[in-house]
Amino acid sequence: MPTHKRRLAAAQKSLKKWSDQKWRTSSGKPSGETGEVYAPSATIASLKSSKAGKKKLAAATKKKREATKKGEQYAKHGLHKGKKR
Repeated sequence: MPTHKRRLAAAQKSLKKWSDQKWRTSSGKPSGETGEVYAPSATIASLKSSKAGKKKLAAATKKKREATKKGEQYAKHGLHKGKKR
């Protein structure tokens, strides 16, 4: 095993940062049970702290549930729209 650290490309750094985050639903239960969207804990906490954020989270969950009923694995709920990733 090499003792030196390999430098990561920008895309690899982004993926590592994304995967190191703690992803969860707003209730903390599995999405398969609740139909809620997954998002980083910090994002959920931020959204839950305001009335507008709670409304946005509820709208995203509604879109996720509708997509799930149609048999779709992914839902374009817009919760991550505009985020630099």
